[in-house]
Amino acid sequence: MAEINAIAKQFTDFYYSTFDANRPNLSSLYREGSMLTWEGSPIQGGAAIIEKLVSLPFSKVVHKVETLDAQPSSPTLPSVIVSVTGLLLVDDSTNPLQFSQTFHLIPDGGSYYVQNDIFRLNYGG
Repeated sequence: MAEINAIAKQFTDFYYSTFDANRPNLSSLYREGSMLTWEGSPIQGGAAIIEKLVSLPFSKVVHKVETLDAQPSSPTLPSVIVSVTGLLLVDDSTNPLQFSQTFHLIPDGGSYYVQNDIFRLNYGG
């Protein structure tokens, strides 16, 4: 399990630092069969996913990961499910938004790509 947790930590560090600094650079993480569900809206294909992420209506964002859980997702393929919760600071807002995000990572050579990505803002009620 230590290796799975290390993979999850390395992936999320890269994903969120890249998202916060230069969203188009996330394109290497998605494939044509990749699927993103963003706030309930499904988007398929690497190009469409990056188009969505780049078009989000904020110029500045900072992710702060609070929890990170990982599990192997297949007995035959070294794939990983990663579940993240945290805070988002958008533009110059001082009020953080809570979010949760789940990734299904598939091995590809010496790294991983995102097969599935589910993102939700978590609103208190």
